[in-house]
Amino acid sequence: MQKNSFLFIVLSSITIFVWFFFLAPKDQHPAAQNNVQTQAVSGGERTNNSSTLNAVNSTEKYIDEEEVNVVNETYKAVFTNKGAAVVSWSVKEKNGQWVNLVFPGAEPVMANFPGSVYKIVSKADNKIVFEHVSKEGWKITKTYNLDKSYMHNLNILVEKTHENVTVPQIDISWGPGLGTDLKEERENVSLTRALAYTLDKPYKLKKLKTELELASIYKWAAIDNRYFLAAFIPENSKDFDKIVPSKLDKKHPFGLSLEATFPKELNKKEYSVNFYLGPKGYTYLKTYNLDLEKTVDFGFFGFLGKIAFTVLIFFHGLTNNYGWAIIMITVVIQILVYPLTLKSLKSTAAMKRVQPLIKEIQTMYKDNPQRLQSEMINIYRIQKANPLGGCLPLLLQLPIFWAFFTMLRNAYELRSASWILWIKDLSAADHFVMIGSFCVHLLPLIMGFGMFLQQKMTVATADPTQKRIMYIMPILFTFMFWSFPSGLVIYWITNSLISMIEQYFVLKKEEVSRS
Repeated sequence: MQKNSFLFIVLSSITIFVWFFFLAPKDQHPAAQNNVQTQAVSGGERTNNSSTLNAVNSTEKYIDEEEVNVVNETYKAVFTNKGAAVVSWSVKEKNGQWVNLVFPGAEPVMANFPGSVYKIVSKADNKIVFEHVSKEGWKITKTYNLDKSYMHNLNILVEKTHENVTVPQIDISWGPGLGTDLKEERENVSLTRALAYTLDKPYKLKKLKTELELASIYKWAAIDNRYFLAAFIPENSKDFDKIVPSKLDKKHPFGLSLEATFPKELNKKEYSVNFYLGPKGYTYLKTYNLDLEKTVDFGFFGFLGKIAFTVLIFFHGLTNNYGWAIIMITVVIQILVYPLTLKSLKSTAAMKRVQPLIKEIQTMYKDNPQRLQSEMINIYRIQKANPLGGCLPLLLQLPIFWAFFTMLRNAYELRSASWILWIKDLSAADHFVMIGSFCVHLLPLIMGFGMFLQQKMTVATADPTQKRIMYIMPILFTFMFWSFPSGLVIYWITNSLISMIEQYFVLKKEEVSRS
């Protein structure tokens, strides 16, 4: 492998390494319940930003804080009548584990006037109604209309009980932060985003910073991380004044609020917001026809990532196994880029062939740089060797590799998807065996050994310095891929194996042509 190709691979490896390891960064689950129930607790048992735990209603009677638990096969949620808010919301995954989407310490979310304790008007597995009448002269009724899927509705009715009442600001918020499972906690803060999608053309997903956004121009606003999404979709975006993303600092995740000012000229107004709480499965989100699937990050080369994902889903339909689907799509990619790979391998072989001649003229014309350069160009021309011939094909393949890499890294469909033997989750590093508290990941070791064999084939006639450096590559890649999802490592192993086979035949043909 010539120097330029080597530098390209090293720089690409470093880029991947920096991207993955320097993105920056518990999971609480409500107890399982069999049906809808309420649990009375004392007003002082849970802390809150408000200093008032029990609010006085219009009849001057105190209302105890209560919780309402809703459980079905898709999610389990805990509501509180303090702020008519959500304490926890856990979704059930394919492997049976529950993931609480309320970030630890952020509870409760979706509260209105947190210091107010609401009366629970009614509770059922598909509908919960909270009501609060303030002594200032306004009344709020919050109705959660719950579905057994991930999409629900929140209806907020605000009424004045007498004239000349100033109604406080209405807001619907989530966060700060969005929950995830244990293996994703390290990166969760850095991957949590505040997003909004435009209502009209040009349709665009915008990553929000900390500036206020005009709510009326957006179809929905959301908080997401790698695998989960909390999205608010107003039925009338003009009901809300602004979208307010918030972030304390880089060490804290984003929070998001929809805010509305109650019109002074009205005596009552209704706000209706659909909200999605669940996984970011691209195919599933697309069924809602709300462009929520745009939150799935396919990376810089997104259009290629979407193509790769479509093909992956196709092969999964054939095999019913994402591990085999990854192997099949890797083979397809290798077939598609074979002309480029072949050109790179032939160029590498040609550069090896001219190495003795290059060394000879380097010794001969070491004191004459201009003559040395001229003779080297002449040798490359006569031997049909191009110093960039091995690098440029690799450079053209980089977008495909990067798109596939990003797609596999962010595809929710791979979560809890097993392949064979000990590989039970393609979205996580494989757990082969535990030695004390140390987990041995076998796939990266297999990958490193395969890369070592490949480098041995490649550098058989390279100069000693480059040869020593090239043997560092398998160690570097093993370290880089140690905690990578097993789906990515399977892709790389398959890619390396196919490249070794191609390399073997090219080198064999080169040996025959020289004999």
